[in-house]
Amino acid sequence: MEVRLQKLIAGTGIASRRKAEELIVSGRVTINGHVVKELGTKVDPDRDHVKVNGKHLRAAQPYVYLILNKPKNVMSTLDDPEGRPTVKDFLRGVTVRVFPVGRLDFDSEGLMLLTNHGDLAQALLHPRYHVPKTYLIKVKGVLDDAKIDALERGVKLEDGFTAPAKVTKVSRAESNSWLEVTIHEGRKHQVKRMIEAVGHSVIKLTRVRMGPLLLGDLASGEYRFLTDREANRLRELVEDRVARAEHPELDASGRPVRWMPPTEPAPPRPPKPERSGRGPKSQRPESGSRTQRSPEAATTGRRGPGGMKRPLSPGAKFRRPTKAKDVDAFRKAGDPARGLPAGRSGPGRKPQPNRRSGPSRAHSGQRGPARQSRNSTRRRA
Repeated sequence: MEVRLQKLIAGTGIASRRKAEELIVSGRVTINGHVVKELGTKVDPDRDHVKVNGKHLRAAQPYVYLILNKPKNVMSTLDDPEGRPTVKDFLRGVTVRVFPVGRLDFDSEGLMLLTNHGDLAQALLHPRYHVPKTYLIKVKGVLDDAKIDALERGVKLEDGFTAPAKVTKVSRAESNSWLEVTIHEGRKHQVKRMIEAVGHSVIKLTRVRMGPLLLGDLASGEYRFLTDREANRLRELVEDRVARAEHPELDASGRPVRWMPPTEPAPPRPPKPERSGRGPKSQRPESGSRTQRSPEAATTGRRGPGGMKRPLSPGAKFRRPTKAKDVDAFRKAGDPARGLPAGRSGPGRKPQPNRRSGPSRAHSGQRGPARQSRNSTRRRA
């Protein structure tokens, strides 16, 4: 499997990745006897022969994980140009080159993870993967509930709003208070700036947790290697967060994530538009009931809202009524559409006989004689 050249050099413990890039650019690295100065060149450790300063690279070192309780007034780097003490001074007996994951301020103390696993360190530091870090801080003054709510929602800093944090009250004194703050970002002096944004200052800051790792009762200035269980939990956490960030619909095992209801209530729905209709009965014009309408209104059209006439459908004026009371009203009013006088239903026409019931007697309400079928007549004949 091919890897980048600077990553291969850093994995052997010769130098950090940045120092390895400087070695490549200066022409002090060769691949199969050829000098390479281009960054990002990929090599195969099983096939290619890589030399740094004329010496073959050693085999890649196994991954090492340890935590250190960084004391106050110590730099969280491996070297300092000003000669101040660094965390490297407290790693006596560690033969493998490790580097700190993240930093703590010069006057802060607490848990620091050191390892030679570059990919894991990058995932732990990236805010995209939301690895939580918990700090125990001593604040000057007492924070009320409104200020704590502001910290939990996120406060505005010079570089933008902070992500929501988790704040817990630990204890309270007369003039100071202890808080436990959990964040997953890694901005410079973030916790101190958050407290200053709500009008207070930090007296003491100690990091007590990072992901699944706890500081516990480790003394200041002491370190210890992680147990196999702690290292496995740390790797599982990183793999799970990376999988969630790259595929939000899947978990670390590749299975679909179970749907969870939203924690925040849904926004209110917009009001429904008012329907355009006749409106309430109290606001309708008095047009009279259907029984009080004139026969002309029944033949020419119906009146709609506001007394407006509704247009008749095609052929409605040629339609003849079928009910007895409508027939009588139609005969009395005549047929204005055909120009017929009142009292007649047509020019000298008589009611047409019905096929089944004989002459039409809809106006009298009587039924004609039943019609016999042809089959029954033939049988009788």
